[in-house]
Amino acid sequence: MSDIPAYILDRIFDAPREMVWRAWTDPDLLHRWYGPGADTTIHEFDLKPGGLWLNEMRWGDKANYQKVVFDEVTPPEKMVWRHYSSTDSDWNTIANPMMPDWPPILLTTVVFGDMGAQTKVRLSQTPVDATEAEIACFTAMMAGMDKGWGSGYAIMDEVLAALQAGTI
Repeated sequence: MSDIPAYILDRIFDAPREMVWRAWTDPDLLHRWYGPGADTTIHEFDLKPGGLWLNEMRWGDKANYQKVVFDEVTPPEKMVWRHYSSTDSDWNTIANPMMPDWPPILLTTVVFGDMGAQTKVRLSQTPVDATEAEIACFTAMMAGMDKGWGSGYAIMDEVLAALQAGTI
């Protein structure tokens, strides 16, 4: 088996750590920035080890369902979860209809570094129990993952600014 690649994205947000944590863990805020360009519905969000985050993203008549199972939750420092990137509407894992070789499970770790008025977030994702084809697909797509996360993070900047201004 090949070496397992890791996607890593570091980003500094102009908000204190507790506020950035809240943007990641409050479903009323999370749905605003997660899945940019989609209508995101969070069906369940149970932030504890073994808890589920059931997420639906819609683009017109197309939908993508994702399931997250939290492994570790250490407020406001760290979250670790298994991300089932494609499920059916009953949250059963299925092959990704747009990319059949996409790994079905990604181990995702998000670390929140306290920098006073700012927060450094490190997001990392690695395929779990992936085939050679899935690892190759993930490796090929890693460069483009910055665009999706970056678009969501740009919206999170707006959410954090509104939180700081007291408008949400």
